[in-house]
Amino acid sequence: MITSRFDTDTTPEPLGEGRWSLALDDGWWVGAGPNGGYVGACLLRAMEATVADPARTCRSLTVHYLVPPRPGPAVVEVAVERSGRSLSSVSARMLQDERVVALALGAFSRERRGPAFVDLAMPDVDPPELCGPGPFEPESRVEVPSLADRFEHRWAAGDRPLSGGDAAESSGWIRLADGHPVDPAALFAYADAWMPVFLSRVRGPFGITTVDLTLHVRELPPEPYDDWCLVHFRSEASLDGFCEESGEIWTRDGTLLAQSRQLAALVEVR
Repeated sequence: MITSRFDTDTTPEPLGEGRWSLALDDGWWVGAGPNGGYVGACLLRAMEATVADPARTCRSLTVHYLVPPRPGPAVVEVAVERSGRSLSSVSARMLQDERVVALALGAFSRERRGPAFVDLAMPDVDPPELCGPGPFEPESRVEVPSLADRFEHRWAAGDRPLSGGDAAESSGWIRLADGHPVDPAALFAYADAWMPVFLSRVRGPFGITTVDLTLHVRELPPEPYDDWCLVHFRSEASLDGFCEESGEIWTRDGTLLAQSRQLAALVEVR
């Protein structure tokens, strides 16, 4: 049952034979195109619906962005490439006017037995109630996208965008403004809903367009979780007009929900 704006804008309708329709909403736009996390969430929803097995959770999703979609109707074509006893490998394409605008490959699996450890440490920051406005506050030097209204943000650590800082790294709290709880689609959206940390290293106007984005879902809360999540992103190299960004998403109590990795192309704004 659709219960939130996020569900409304990401849940596809079946067309039959692995094809799904949806309408891309420009409330998720950043500049000239949609946020990559939103596009990925739409693809993931169609893939989940095709797998049609709630026990097979999305464990990995990689999306390549070919051209920016426009607001309005889109079709997602999904194929189950292989389905074994515990894991299904699934591909998907998003099309507008028969043109492919995004490609995805995902792994959907049941729980598996094995040793458990997490050597990553959740950043030690103030709780969201004590943190200031997020990266898209009205007085920011960065143009505030329509996407900002779909999330709540709180800045926790790191140099602000366009501040010319010494490190491309920041942390902050995020949640969907409509109260939608954490699930794989929401986590994919979170992985691309923070200000690109590359912008902390520069002072001049630059734009960024995502080339590819991968999310690894590590653990989901046992009960519905609609509280704040802490995101931590860093970039260690910007070369030949491309930068990478790695991230983690945590619950307030320190559960590692997901890890992300993306490559982005830099666009100088004149």
